[in-house]
Amino acid sequence: MTETTDTRRSYDQVAGRYAAEIGDELTGKPLDRALLAALAEFGAGGPVLDVGCGPGQAAAELAGRGARPVGVDLSPAMCALAHRATALPCCAADMTALPVRSAAVTAIVCLYAVIHLDPPRRAAAYAEFARVLRPGGSALIAFHTGDEQTPPGQARTLTDWWGHPVALTFRFLDPAAEVAALARAGLALTARLDRRPDPAREHASERCYLLVRRA
Repeated sequence: MTETTDTRRSYDQVAGRYAAEIGDELTGKPLDRALLAALAEFGAGGPVLDVGCGPGQAAAELAGRGARPVGVDLSPAMCALAHRATALPCCAADMTALPVRSAAVTAIVCLYAVIHLDPPRRAAAYAEFARVLRPGGSALIAFHTGDEQTPPGQARTLTDWWGHPVALTFRFLDPAAEVAALARAGLALTARLDRRPDPAREHASERCYLLVRRA
């Protein structure tokens, strides 16, 4: 069984609980909402791809900002929940092989999804982001960088999540390495933001947001 298959099945298992626990998380995250508002402005005039959309919280926020989001998630169960919650188009797909025409979207958001990919597959995903973005299009990518137990560059495997058996690898990424990988894919850094977690609302890990632009 491949890691991709494990990840898909794991998120299918926890989709309902995930939506219940995390589906309204943006209510308490003004910084995340501000970044999505900026991305909606960058993506004005065309479709915006929400890669790893989960139950659709980012897509809903983008739609509320006037954007035209389309959700993509590896998990069909997550896609079904996202579509039910938002009425927005969603499809199940692997981010390393997006079912999207080249230069078809004006912006991409990908929040905490690349953490499940090893370096070669992250490179493949970044190449796909560059392929589907229009020239001048922007992507906002967020990931965990470390916590008290796991430093950047290391990974943690989860086998039980909310009482469901899963096989999920969470990678804590080095922002400098990701900036370099994105640049190799043709996505140049526009801005970087690092922040500490809110332990009352989210896992206690350091986070990084990278805003990049296709030349």
